[in-house]
Amino acid sequence: MRIGSAAAALLTMACEAVPPEPVPSTSCNVDAARALVGRPATAGLGTEALRLSGARRLRWIRPGDMVTMDYSPNRLNLHLDAQGRIERLACG
Repeated sequence: MRIGSAAAALLTMACEAVPPEPVPSTSCNVDAARALVGRPATAGLGTEALRLSGARRLRWIRPGDMVTMDYSPNRLNLHLDAQGRIERLACG
């Protein structure tokens, strides 16, 4: 009967609920950085964009750039125009 008890214990353990994966907090606030639109792209502007938005990562997107379609809630995307100025911003 010991084998039966051990098997029952193993089966019970296999049925335990698995806790859900933690959802990453969204820390990118694009509205806080909207004042940067129209400014030229510089390293200092990137630092300011991160500070204002609360994002942890930054991605510069120039006209014609190919970008991945992955979504990262902690990334700020800075879309540039042909003159290298911020055209629009988006989190993700």
